[in-house]
Amino acid sequence: MTAAAPPDIDAAVVGAGIGGLATAHALRRAGREVQVFEAADSVGGRMRTLRRGGWTVDTGAEMIPSAGYPATWALIRELGFGAADVPRVSRALSVWRDGRARPNAGRPLGLLTGAGLSARARLELLRLLSGGGDEATGTLEEFAERLGPELRDGFLFPLAAGFFGWRPERSAAAPLLAHLRSTGSAAHWRTYRDGMDTLARRLAAGLDVATGRVVHEVAAVPGGARLTLDGTAVTARSAVLAVPAPLAGGLHPGAPQEERDFLAACSFAPMLRVSLELARRPAGAAGMRGFAVLIPAAEDDLVNVVTLDHNKHPDRAPAGRGLVSLVSTPRATASLIGAGDAEIAAALAERAERYLPGLRGLLGRVHVHRFPHGLPEAAPAALRARAAFRGRPARAIDYAGDWVELRPCSEGAVASAHVAASRVLADAAERCPAHGARPVPGKDNR
Repeated sequence: MTAAAPPDIDAAVVGAGIGGLATAHALRRAGREVQVFEAADSVGGRMRTLRRGGWTVDTGAEMIPSAGYPATWALIRELGFGAADVPRVSRALSVWRDGRARPNAGRPLGLLTGAGLSARARLELLRLLSGGGDEATGTLEEFAERLGPELRDGFLFPLAAGFFGWRPERSAAAPLLAHLRSTGSAAHWRTYRDGMDTLARRLAAGLDVATGRVVHEVAAVPGGARLTLDGTAVTARSAVLAVPAPLAGGLHPGAPQEERDFLAACSFAPMLRVSLELARRPAGAAGMRGFAVLIPAAEDDLVNVVTLDHNKHPDRAPAGRGLVSLVSTPRATASLIGAGDAEIAAALAERAERYLPGLRGLLGRVHVHRFPHGLPEAAPAALRARAAFRGRPARAIDYAGDWVELRPCSEGAVASAHVAASRVLADAAERCPAHGARPVPGKDNR
């Protein structure tokens, strides 16, 4: 790329998940012309929603806590969402224990009513949630050795497995504890009324997004980056890889060493979720009246979470119908993810009969959602490699995604987008002041 041959694209973003779209949005607001390339046929990434015949089927289970998600809430307000667009999820979380769902898990009320935990375990949980976080070193399994077995096996491990797909022996404790402490009570969880892809669709509406476009390689070249896609090559002044770390490493094999080290350390947990359209809302087993029920491994080695999506928001299913999703345990996911849809659905639905008697007699369409790269594991090796990655100089090729922040949630992805956009602008300003544009709006870009 030379001055005589200007780049084909000003700024390219690879991936139209929430991280990529938020990055493109921030760059566009800063005055850059942005092209987003997405391999799938729709936007949203791991936050996609399927719509058909009055059903709104979320492929995941995204919640929006009222606290601990500042970047997400700032974006929601900027895009003009009203209170009705992000309604509260009533009775969001329960834990299955001793044959019934124990409500009020993750809420202050649960510390009074028990939420299935003894008084001793509740006090232990209170100390855990009020701690500073610096004491958490090593893996979640290593950290949990200091906890009682009731809190460890009945709440902390099921939570990590059910929502993040984590195996305690692989993932670090510090990111999970920081997430729990920052987000606070489950009583204030919210959702997107029109499906979990609502934010992605709203962002994409104001951007130039090309779906069904597969990028095969990204390489640094003089003056920017070269993207190889669909048998052709295009050049860009800047490029952001907003895909899971293992995919980003494969796309950019020539990345500098401190980037390759972090990318290699950012392993991902696979996730498997089955959504079941039902002829009517099922009569739940004891206590199953809320949205999500965590099931400890001691209770079930196959099903980790049961969600009543029609309780998440009534518009998820047609009137009188039901929508239930089942998340498999991490170990079951590893053995099932390569199986056929019918086998996966049959295995999980049969096991879920113990929580929702008569479930199989209500079955309509079944949706199997596979995520080989479900959520970043935030392994200790990634924590160690992160300092060098964060300290690297701004370059023409950068990254966005929840793995960049080692926080497996949409807030991690949105926060990473501001960082990526700021770095891209700083690099462009250094290489060519005329293209540096203004800083990312609403952020401290120092």
